[in-house]
Amino acid sequence: MIGAMLERVVAACDGASKGNPGPAGWAWVVADGTETPDRWEAGPLGRTTNNVAELTALERLLTAVAPDVPLEIRMDSQYAMKAVTTWLPGWKRKGWKTASGKPVANQELVARIDELLAGRSVEFRYVPAHQADGDRLNDFADRAASQAALVQEPAGSALGSPEPPPSPDTPSAATRRVPAARSGKPAARRGSSSRTLKAKFPGRCVCGRSYAAGEQIARNDQGWGHPECRTAGRAEA
Repeated sequence: MIGAMLERVVAACDGASKGNPGPAGWAWVVADGTETPDRWEAGPLGRTTNNVAELTALERLLTAVAPDVPLEIRMDSQYAMKAVTTWLPGWKRKGWKTASGKPVANQELVARIDELLAGRSVEFRYVPAHQADGDRLNDFADRAASQAALVQEPAGSALGSPEPPPSPDTPSAATRRVPAARSGKPAARRGSSSRTLKAKFPGRCVCGRSYAAGEQIARNDQGWGHPECRTAGRAEA
């Protein structure tokens, strides 16, 4: 367990499922004082869903950090964040049922996270995934989770593992869209395009669900994802 300290610790966690459900993995990363990735851990989950991987990543991070350490946690999963910050009180009041009366999905994981959050100072911060100039901690956690999902082996700083490889879902600076003034074409209004195409690589939509290579995707407000998710993803509470 990471030792206690008075200063706030900045961290990120992420999960990945290649197929949703499919081979999955989780990862967390803790930054040093300059918000540079410092300590990290990743692990395999066999075959499961993206939501299970996201929640597991959060549970492993909270387990690894001492409960008296103030935490800022950066995540790109709106489902996982809302599950433990917005929907959880209502689920508990309803006897672990959703607003529609259905059993809460992944209840055991959510309940465990609820226990780990009790009495500690945690601030959640949503960060978009797969951005060329995105949050470096979230990017690191994303890469580590994807690698764990692909190879199904544990990794981390304590094991002396190398930094996880780049994610194929994150565009490089060389592949960013050319500005309209330089391309001679009018810029498309972000998030409003109706055009769809087949994904070259598997990835994750802003709604938190994965899409597979070959699946039809469309540009949304924060990158690429399901055609029906052209605005920020939402989930039913």
